This record gives sequence, C-alpha cells and structure tokens, in this order.
Amino acid sequence: MITPADAAVVAAQIGRAPRGLRAVAHRCPCGLPDVVETVPRLPDGTPFPTLYYLTCPRAAAAISGLEAAGTMREMTARLADDETRAMLERAHLDYLARRDAAAAEVGVDPLPPGTQSAGGMPNRVKCLHALVAHELAAPGSNPFGREALEAAGQWWSRGPCVTAPDERPGEAVPKEAE
Repeated sequence: MITPADAAVVAAQIGRAPRGLRAVAHRCPCGLPDVVETVPRLPDGTPFPTLYYLTCPRAAAAISGLEAAGTMREMTARLADDETRAMLERAHLDYLARRDAAAAEVGVDPLPPGTQSAGGMPNRVKCLHALVAHELAAPGSNPFGREALEAAGQWWSRGPCVTAPDERPGEAVPKEAE
C-alpha cells in the first residue's frame, strides 16, 4: 500500500502523476521513497513489466552519470563470462518471480512468459536505473545493481530531493523549486 503523502512525493520526484503505484519498495536514507513497486498490469489490463522504479531524481542523476560513462557497455561485455552471465540470469529470475508474486497479490494475470524483465536482463545491460531499483528493493538480488549503487556515491548526502507534504502545505515540491 502506498500513502497519499508518498504518492505526492513520488509525483514531485518524477514530475508527473505516477501510474500503477503499489508500494514504496525502498526508502532513501533521508526517509523519502526512492524506489516504488508498481502493479504488473494497469487498471485497463495493459502490461506494465517494470516492477521497480527508481524515483529519486538525485539517485537517477547519479546513475545516469554512470550510464553516460559507459558502465552499461562494460557490464554487457562482462556477460561473455559464464559465471557473470549466470549471476545476471539469477537476478532476472528473481525479478520475474517477484513480478509474478505481485500480480498474484493484486489479483491480476501474470505477464506472459517471455515478457521482458528489466534493464535488459538477462542478455545485456540496458538500464542501470532498473537494476539499481531492483537491488534497492530486494538487497542482494542484483549484483550489477549493487555495483552501480556503490559507484554512484551518496546521492542523499544533500538531504531530501523534495519537500514532503507534511513539511509544507499542499503538494510535495522539488527542492530546486523552493
């Protein structure tokens, strides 16, 4: 379950109304959501394959910097190693199992076999944001996500990325807008 206050924070973080919110999957050290879990299908039945979303704009910017530096290409090249490939396959299977469990919990059909998981798994690294969100939501589940987290540094060190609704009347707002 997600509270209205958490939904307002997430909307401020991503700059739009979020779709398919199910729960806060992880909280930043500042206390605000930084990863949310979504439902596997939207109310109209549309598949929504990405279970975990990294919502904190500071975390997303740190991860974007890693992507721009070529980290995804380097990680994908490492998949030529059987052990590394098996590691990402395990992360992929964990993600699929969690997504299927979420579908069962909300009473919707699971997504069809063969539906993508997230971040390019298991054959490549396409989106570090998705791998990091998976690792934050389920610690120990995604070694590439963990590696990216370690490389990203402490994005939370400047404090909350938005003002929570209980700190200021009205909706949550980005810190930069204050």
